[in-house]
Amino acid sequence: MDDILRPLQDAFEGQIDFHGQRLAEQLSTFLLVLSGITSFLTGYIYKDIHLTLWTGLAGTLFTALVVVPPWPFYNRHPEKWRQADEDDVLTACNPINRSPDTIDDRVQR
Repeated sequence: MDDILRPLQDAFEGQIDFHGQRLAEQLSTFLLVLSGITSFLTGYIYKDIHLTLWTGLAGTLFTALVVVPPWPFYNRHPEKWRQADEDDVLTACNPINRSPDTIDDRVQR
């Protein structure tokens, strides 16, 4: 059962790297501004407020379709996380027994 659900979970989990987050923010800003300008000009040319609102709604939905799903191009530069040392794991699990020397050593790393 896990073999079947694993691809679906990976698809909906939304793994996006830091570069992908920046790209999604820039795309959403650009597309929403473009949508606003297009809807304003459409409404101004045709003198129709309903057409303006529908055009703006369509642009907003298109922006959501581009930005919200975790598309693969948002995860082109995944982070390589450092493996935890055994000492780090033990001190993180038991913060009461930390000595000031251990804390100073971790700050200097």
